Amino acid sequence: MKMYDACPNCGLDLIRGPGFYFGTGYVSYALSIALSVAFFIATLVLGSLSVNDDSLYYWLFYNTLLLLIMQPLLMRLSRSIWISFFVKFAGERMEREEMAA
Repeated sequence: MKMYDACPNCGLDLIRGPGFYFGTGYVSYALSIALSVAFFIATLVLGSLSVNDDSLYYWLFYNTLLLLIMQPLLMRLSRSIWISFFVKFAGERMEREEMAA
């Protein structure tokens, strides 16, 4: 669950300040909703979801399990998406020029 303090490739400071990553909760929530909707549609298309039996409860159980397993990946992905909102990358050449300056 630990992350680097600075990027090992370009040296960018990833600790932007106290509370900077507070917004990642919103990004992680959106990613979780998207994953749940995709899983629901996949289950619906495969035909294993019905209102006549307990399959909706099974879907809720497996969806919760899926979200728990995917949480470390979702956390890291949401941090990457969040920092990309505020730090613009122009490629390797520009990053190396900025580091040299």
